[in-house]
Amino acid sequence: MSQNVTVQLLRYFDVLARELNYRRAAEKLFISQPALSAAIRQLESLIGARLFDRDTRSVALSAFGEEWLRSVRAAIHEVDASLSAAADLLDRGHVRIGYLIGTGADLLFQLIEGLEEVPGVTIETIEHNFSDPTAGLAAGTSDVALIRPPVDLPELKMSIVAEESWVACLPRTHRLADRSELRIAELLDEPIVVAPKSAGGWRDYWMATDARHGRPAVIAAEAATYEAETMLVSTGVGISFTTSSMVRLYMRPGIRFVPIVDRPVSYTALAWDPERLSTSARKLVQHMLDRVPARTAE
Repeated sequence: MSQNVTVQLLRYFDVLARELNYRRAAEKLFISQPALSAAIRQLESLIGARLFDRDTRSVALSAFGEEWLRSVRAAIHEVDASLSAAADLLDRGHVRIGYLIGTGADLLFQLIEGLEEVPGVTIETIEHNFSDPTAGLAAGTSDVALIRPPVDLPELKMSIVAEESWVACLPRTHRLADRSELRIAELLDEPIVVAPKSAGGWRDYWMATDARHGRPAVIAAEAATYEAETMLVSTGVGISFTTSSMVRLYMRPGIRFVPIVDRPVSYTALAWDPERLSTSARKLVQHMLDRVPARTAE
C-alpha cells in the first residue's frame, strides 16, 4: 500500500462512510463535492481497492470499505488522541485565573506574589463582571477563580481568603447619606441597583432577599460593573449594597458609603472545581493559599 495515504484522506473516507451522500459529506468537511469525489478516487487508487459502490442514485460501502473502515476509525482515534496529548503537554503549565471585578487587584497580587519561584506554572488573569459571579468557572474559561460567594455551583471547592462587612452605597443627597451606620430594614423599600439576572442566587444575595421575607425589591436598574453601579447611584437612580473595600476602591463624587451593621460578613474565596484541576493549577492553588492574609474585616 502507498505511503502517501494521509490522515486527511482517511477523514474524508470516514465522513463519507457516515453520510453515504457526497453533498452532505462535503458540507460537513467544508470542501466542494467535486473535491471530495477526487479525494476518494485518490484514496482508492493509493490503496488499490474500491471503497464505495456508487451509481447516479446511491452510495454504499463496498465489502472491502466496510471491513477496512474499522481500522481507519481506530487510526483516526489514535491520531486525535496523540494531538490532544500534545496540546495538553504544551498547555500543561498554563493556568487561567478568573477574578470577579471589585475583589481588589491588591488581594490578587498578594496571592500570586512569588509565583515566579514555582517552576512550570504560568498564569493568565481574566476579569469578570457581575453577569458571571463564578468568574469563568461555570463556563470552564477559568481554572481557578477569586469570587464572592454565594455562587450556584455546588461542586466547587472554596477557601476563604478575605472577609468584609456590608455597606450601603447611597446618592450624596439621600436622606440617610449622613448617617454613621444603618440597619438593613431601613433600606429595603429603597429602589435598588442590582446585578443582571444571569447572576442568579448571587444577585438575590446582594439584594438582601433573605431580609425581605417575601417582599419584592424595587429594582431601579441593572449594572454589571461597579463603575456602572456607582454612576447610577450618583445620579439618584437608586441605592446599592456592596462591601467595605468598595469605599477604598470606588469612592466617587456624588455617592456616600454607609456601614450596614446587622448583615452577615461577606467573604471572598479562592474557588476551583477539583475534578478539573490540572497539576499546575493545584500548584497555583497551594501557592495562593499559602499567602492568604490574616482575616480582618474592613
